[in-house]
Amino acid sequence: MADALAQLDDYLAARRPEFTDRLTRLVGIPGVSADPAHQPDIGRTADLAATLLTDAGLAARIVPTPGNPVVHGEHIAGPDCPTITIYNHLDVQPADPAQWDTEPFRLTISGDRYTGRGSTDDKGPALTALQAAQYVIARELPVNITFVWELEEEIGSPNFEAFVRQELPRLATDSVLVSDTVWIAADRPAIDYGLRGLVTFEVTIETGTNDTHSGLTGGPARNPLAGLAQIVAECLDPATGRVLIPGFADAVVPVTDVEIDSFVASGFDVAAFMAMHGLTSMRTTDIRSVLARIMGEPTFEVHGFTGGYTGPGVKTVIPPRAGVKLSSRIVPHQEPHAVFELVRDFIQHRHPDARVELEAALPAYLGPHTGPYADAARAAVEYAFGVTPAFVREGGSIGSVLTMDRYLKAPVILLGLSLPSHGYHAPNEHYDWTQAAGGTKMFAHYFAHLAAGGAEGR
Repeated sequence: MADALAQLDDYLAARRPEFTDRLTRLVGIPGVSADPAHQPDIGRTADLAATLLTDAGLAARIVPTPGNPVVHGEHIAGPDCPTITIYNHLDVQPADPAQWDTEPFRLTISGDRYTGRGSTDDKGPALTALQAAQYVIARELPVNITFVWELEEEIGSPNFEAFVRQELPRLATDSVLVSDTVWIAADRPAIDYGLRGLVTFEVTIETGTNDTHSGLTGGPARNPLAGLAQIVAECLDPATGRVLIPGFADAVVPVTDVEIDSFVASGFDVAAFMAMHGLTSMRTTDIRSVLARIMGEPTFEVHGFTGGYTGPGVKTVIPPRAGVKLSSRIVPHQEPHAVFELVRDFIQHRHPDARVELEAALPAYLGPHTGPYADAARAAVEYAFGVTPAFVREGGSIGSVLTMDRYLKAPVILLGLSLPSHGYHAPNEHYDWTQAAGGTKMFAHYFAHLAAGGAEGR
């Protein structure tokens, strides 16, 4: 394998202008999937993506779905060669130019920094993996490589499952790498092997038909906002975050001390975490407890109340109806619909006229952090960055990961390259050539490792 990677440094130096040009062209297309006005840009992004795959030596297709297309590329070295699938998304979040120091949809280059919307989420990492694949293809290593580039991830991947089901025979694979996650610290690579799931719902109480004067009706009249506050207090201890609903955590398998040791080894710093997110206080500042809560424990969160008067001053009315928007981040072994039904029944048993409506439900994901593919990922990161990675879990959710896990029946490893400072979804989002260069080495090593039989027994 060493011979296969011997020319990688020279390749990187020679290919940097090509990488920069590709990223410039991709960032220059505002493929905002949430805005129908940018639908033509989604099409332009798909066309350019297919061109980039073709130029790198892969066979490319634009696959229609009921929504935005998926761009599929493949290099087939042989039927008996291992197959690796790389997933990224190329749609982006909106960007308000007034909040940026540079034009968001024009790549700005300053030294090793590439600034522009989508540069780190997720166009830069996608092109990094492509650069590694191009190197491997040119050296005719015995490995099949498939790219899946989605254009709806930022709106929840509503049609990705339809794509996977339709294309399932062509998507057979031994290993899936998802490069759409963030390291916890800039000097310590992190490999994610788990994601929390999500259940979102709304509770509504209606007690009348119109606002009433609190001086005339206050006392005997039910106040729906107060009723909702009572419901929240019955479900959640706000001081500790403990969910008070009986049975809520029965299916939860606690994270182990060994796992928490790895979480801590990621370079997480409580003070930096608070500063990054603008937090002035937290329920706990114990690092092990903070990490266990983010990566391995379920939550019950209150996102907003609706109803009543929210303008300047106080308007002394009792509203006729009110709602509260809630969610639970759930962990492996918790089934999202079962969690919702448990919460709904708990609330409605105490408040029969409360309406509890499900908005969305997404399971958690738990992948491998041991075994041949996790070992291959660890070795690839060590080769590329000179540091042993920490295996961690992500507190958020990625719907496409669940779909691939369900249908492809292959281990999904989240081998991201973005740094905390890169500004996911934020103004002045950027990516670094250091991450692109290291990431190219990482992916190339992973490809070469499997090509050399490094995951035998798969």
